[in-house]
Amino acid sequence: MKSLILITATRYLLPLLLMFSLFLLLRGHNEPGGGFVGGLAAAAAFALFAIASGVERARDLLGVHPRVLLGAGLLIAISAGVMAIPVGLPFMTGLWSAIELPAIGKLGTPLLFDVGVYLIVLGMVVTIVFELAED
Repeated sequence: MKSLILITATRYLLPLLLMFSLFLLLRGHNEPGGGFVGGLAAAAAFALFAIASGVERARDLLGVHPRVLLGAGLLIAISAGVMAIPVGLPFMTGLWSAIELPAIGKLGTPLLFDVGVYLIVLGMVVTIVFELAED
C-alpha cells in the first residue's frame, strides 16, 4: 500500500534527518552525540524511505551495499585506533591535529573513530531493516 502523504512527507524529511545525523556525528566528540546516535538517525531516515517507497528504491538511494558500509566503517574505526601505535602510544589513544574548524573543533582520531562507528551502525541497521522489509 502506497501512501501519497507518506511519500511526500518522506521527500522533505529524508534530507533533514540525514543532516541531523551528520550534526549528531560532528558534535559527538565534544558534546553528547556521536557515531552511534548519528548512525541510528541516518538509518531511521532510510527505513522511513523504505517504508514509503519500497526497499528497492531505498537500496538505490543508499547507493552502496550496506555490507560495504560495514566494512568501510570497521576499517576506519580500526585505523583510528592504530594511528597512535607508530607514535609510541597505546592503541586507541586520541591524537589531534593543529587544524581547528569553527563548527567542529579540532580534528583528530576520536572524530575518525566516530565516523567509523557511524558507518558500522548505518550499515548494520539498514541491512536488518531491508531484510525484514523484503519479507
